[in-house]
Amino acid sequence: MMRSLTTAGTGMVAQQINLDVIANNLANVNTTGYKGQRAEFQDLMYQTYRAAGSSTGATTVLPQAEQVGLGVEFSGNANSMANGPLQSTNNPLDVAIIGEGFFQVERPDGTTAYTRDGSFKQDANGLLVTQDGFPIVPNITIPAGAGAVSISPNGVVTAKLPGSDDATEIETIQLAIFPNPGGLSRAGQNLYTANAASGAAAVVSPGGAEGAGQLRSGFVEGSNVQIVEEMVRMILAQRSYEINSKAVQTADEMLGILNNLKR
Repeated sequence: MMRSLTTAGTGMVAQQINLDVIANNLANVNTTGYKGQRAEFQDLMYQTYRAAGSSTGATTVLPQAEQVGLGVEFSGNANSMANGPLQSTNNPLDVAIIGEGFFQVERPDGTTAYTRDGSFKQDANGLLVTQDGFPIVPNITIPAGAGAVSISPNGVVTAKLPGSDDATEIETIQLAIFPNPGGLSRAGQNLYTANAASGAAAVVSPGGAEGAGQLRSGFVEGSNVQIVEEMVRMILAQRSYEINSKAVQTADEMLGILNNLKR
């Protein structure tokens, strides 16, 4: 069996995965806080006939190896953590992060997840929660009857309480930063989870010297997916798939010719 059949087959599988990643980016072009991904690949093992440096005589060696590659495989996703565009909502509870950092979210199982989606809501008890009802960490509760709620660039939440004309500080939003934010695991629902690749979260104040970005109330962060770039990648993936399928057809035709040599 010709190696080119299976080698080109790995190329077709790789481009299918590439298109899957591109399609997911395009599907999330309007997802708040979404960070685009790019499929990355690496070559497979090589069949070596003669290694570079092999002796070819008493005083001579082979200047280069004689090898045939066996294809390609999907090696991982490169995550673009660049900031997305700010989108005005005029809702004081909507918060965008300008710079590094993630909001902390408490999931139903008690674990902490992280998100760039700052479209917060109040539940029946005044607790600030995500669109799925998960409370942010530290918990922030807006007292009943409070008005003129605002969130400052450094995360301080204030409101005018009943019977008072002055703004009262309620709580401060904290951000989590990571040594390698691109290594975070995606958990769906606009959430990320920490792992050994991302490193442990450092909880810091927004806009401080620790490197976290500032907050912008009344805005949310849009997806950082660039549609034109994704369309170009889609065209390249399609053409790569076609040329690999052509290699399969050519190898099949060569095998057919070989099979018909003797009648």
